[in-house]
Amino acid sequence: FRRDVSNVRLPPKGDVVIGIDLGTTFSCASIIENDKPRMIPSRTATTTIPSIVLIKGKNVTAASKILENYIATYTATAIRKLQNAGAIILGRTNNDEFAMGGSTENSAFGPTKNPWDITRVPGGSSGGSAAAVAGDLCVAAIGSDTGGSIRQPASFCGIVGFKPTYGTVSRNGLIALASSLDQIGPLTKTVDDAVLLADVMSGVDTFDSTTSEKQPSSLSEEYASFDIKGKKIGLPKEYFSEKLDPRISTIIKNEVAKLENVGATVSEVSLPLTKYSLPVYYIIMPAEASSNLARFDGIRYGLSDRSGGSLESVYINTRTKGFGDEVRRRLMIGTYVLSSGYYDAYYGRAQKVRQMIKNEFEKVFHEVDLLVTPTAHTTAFVLGAKTDPVEMYLQDIFTVSANIAGISGVSIPAGKVDDLPVG
Repeated sequence: FRRDVSNVRLPPKGDVVIGIDLGTTFSCASIIENDKPRMIPSRTATTTIPSIVLIKGKNVTAASKILENYIATYTATAIRKLQNAGAIILGRTNNDEFAMGGSTENSAFGPTKNPWDITRVPGGSSGGSAAAVAGDLCVAAIGSDTGGSIRQPASFCGIVGFKPTYGTVSRNGLIALASSLDQIGPLTKTVDDAVLLADVMSGVDTFDSTTSEKQPSSLSEEYASFDIKGKKIGLPKEYFSEKLDPRISTIIKNEVAKLENVGATVSEVSLPLTKYSLPVYYIIMPAEASSNLARFDGIRYGLSDRSGGSLESVYINTRTKGFGDEVRRRLMIGTYVLSSGYYDAYYGRAQKVRQMIKNEFEKVFHEVDLLVTPTAHTTAFVLGAKTDPVEMYLQDIFTVSANIAGISGVSIPAGKVDDLPVG
């Protein structure tokens, strides 16, 4: 194992993997070599993590120039749990800068390519993690999901991507984008492995007050006892609109028919507030990002440009050089909606609609046991094809509602369109 890992040849920096950490890899591997008890079997042990999750003493960049040389001072709770359970952390994968993006083209270290077609994007923001799993660089990977950043890349790359219910997995050690939306989750080849890793990472954490005390005793046990027979499946009609590629719609409905054939009951349901999910998301997320990223000011840590001779110039020069275009765009939006005179009109109103969306999901789950929708309205698009920010934001149209409502969501492979995966 040590010989094989030492001989790994990395793709170009930023392509999929930002770096392999042999020291951490070997220390984790010793658990398996010594055959110590572990929760994670060898088949699922090799794991990568995105550049937005901390490991003590290791470089963590958030795929941004502003943190290019930053060394983490502690390890994320989720990663510590994985290591304790026997996971081998191979290295860091690429992602959109501070997880802001839907294609992994916004990384300061360059875009990631989709293993199914290297002219196309792998999705984002956890595109490096999805590409690493799909390209067989590792068995599993960790990602962060703020509005679909685990599930959409999983769909584009033909793998499983699971966003747990908000509060299930600790966010301690995840560089925050939007604190009320962010969630750590696994990307894997199989649902079994996704459940296993989520089970290991879940639990109450004293370092994260948003972790829920109402945790399932064992996700793995609940999954093992799950039977689709007799379950009520809802198909929200709003998710099968004209925005959806009709070929994707056909694939999803064919897969649902298979569930019906083995005993599930399928019915159409309605979530009329779905149309407000994306506008609500793109008010709340930039607002929280504006607050969270205020700490990157050139004073405390990370890049610091002090050439201007004044405190104000330190702030301006550091953030101008350190942040990419998309990050600056979202920070300006967030600052605007939180500003005096606009807070109630935008942020306050968005929070009220968010509660209405959550209530709507709670109501529909009294009628059905689960919902089946497409993960994305298209397959993976060509690198550089989407230059309009609003068009890129529409990539989240089917995924953001789960984050808004705080519910779980999973993307699983459903088929292919033009030899490209559909989730």
